[in-house]
Amino acid sequence: MELYHVGALAAVLTSALWTVNAVLFTTAGRKIGAISVNAWRILFALALLWCTHFLMTGLLYPKGTEEQWFWIGLSGIVGLGIGDFGLFSSFVIIGTRRAVLIMSLAAIFAAFAAFFLFSEMLTIVAFMGIAITLTGVAVVLLETEEKSNERKLTKKEKARGVSLALVGAIGQGLGLAFLKKGMLLYPAAAGLTNVVSLAIASTLIRMMLGAFFVWVVIMFWGKIPEIKKALKNKSSMRYVAAGAVIGPFVGVTLSTVAAYTVAVGVAQTLMSLMPVFIIPTVWYTYRQRTSWRGIVGAVIAVVGVAVLFLV
Repeated sequence: MELYHVGALAAVLTSALWTVNAVLFTTAGRKIGAISVNAWRILFALALLWCTHFLMTGLLYPKGTEEQWFWIGLSGIVGLGIGDFGLFSSFVIIGTRRAVLIMSLAAIFAAFAAFFLFSEMLTIVAFMGIAITLTGVAVVLLETEEKSNERKLTKKEKARGVSLALVGAIGQGLGLAFLKKGMLLYPAAAGLTNVVSLAIASTLIRMMLGAFFVWVVIMFWGKIPEIKKALKNKSSMRYVAAGAVIGPFVGVTLSTVAAYTVAVGVAQTLMSLMPVFIIPTVWYTYRQRTSWRGIVGAVIAVVGVAVLFLV
């Protein structure tokens, strides 16, 4: 199998894994809070990545110049630290399905970031893709809870949840662009083994800086007692641990492989299939039905992402 096809498959698997991950973190977040989920899952993933990197290379930490560490580390702070906190918080407030749909906007923010970082021009067709994606998101967000069988939200709750989900989308989009910027500073990797090795190293750098940022914020925020208390909730911590393996360990590593071996636009498009995957997932997990309006909105959003990057 060629590296291109490996990367495309990795991107699709990333969407599937992140969909499952979203359900696990939503369930845990409703019991122990988004702050605790983000704090513990990033530590679990960091430990897994460090062990994997050490077994593969025999090195205690990844090699890289200051500039490489800066860009890849920045992607960890923006994407895994700030972005994921916003996403996990929105899971609890507006629900997994709507939060994941808003995350499809990450492709738009990635496109704008690529323009400034790599001088990739946005065409008229690209702007059409942006408009289509925004339309799909609006179709779902304007749907009443009675139609989707979801918890009734006040206007204040919905506004707060949507804002936090947007923080997540911005973090993911900018984080992907910063990651690509840092990885391009390494010599070109040839062969699947070298690509995976580079992906593990880059993901570890992201996780190290992301974890450092998250725990510094927690300490200054005075949330350590809340984080310790979360450990007593064994069932929720099992969800967090499982999510750490599926999401920030396997999922983020696969997304890094995809971003490196496939055109960034194609990779981001394939990783934006979560709004479609999440519909049967929430039905099976929460018995939460989705109206035709919700399904159509999700499909429109994904089509918009495809137009944005595949033309």
